[in-house]
Amino acid sequence: MTTAKNQKEIDSIILTTENNPQDLFVEERIEIITAECVYGMNLFRDFFAGVRNVVGGRSSASQKVLRDARKKCLSELKIEAYSLGADAVIGVDLDYSEFSGRGRSMLFIVASGTAVKLKKE
Repeated sequence: MTTAKNQKEIDSIILTTENNPQDLFVEERIEIITAECVYGMNLFRDFFAGVRNVVGGRSSASQKVLRDARKKCLSELKIEAYSLGADAVIGVDLDYSEFSGRGRSMLFIVASGTAVKLKKE
């Protein structure tokens, strides 16, 4: 169960795509961690996204799904880091895949990085 205090600590975990951030001093590399999120893309949303793509417009519905999925996956990466006692996750990478068939479409996102403890000042 996440308490308000735990949530504040989880939110304070630093995520960076840098492999060797100059302003963070790593004391210990804990381990590589991942968070995986799978989302179903609504059939109607897919249809209208396809129509917009044909006429050259942007699909705000698909962009919202991608944005929400990314935020959720990064949030889960922070929870994983917190469970290991990490202060930060460095070298964060996001990978997106789509699986579709039989009238269904799924968006699969994996966030990965190295959980680390930082030197205290």
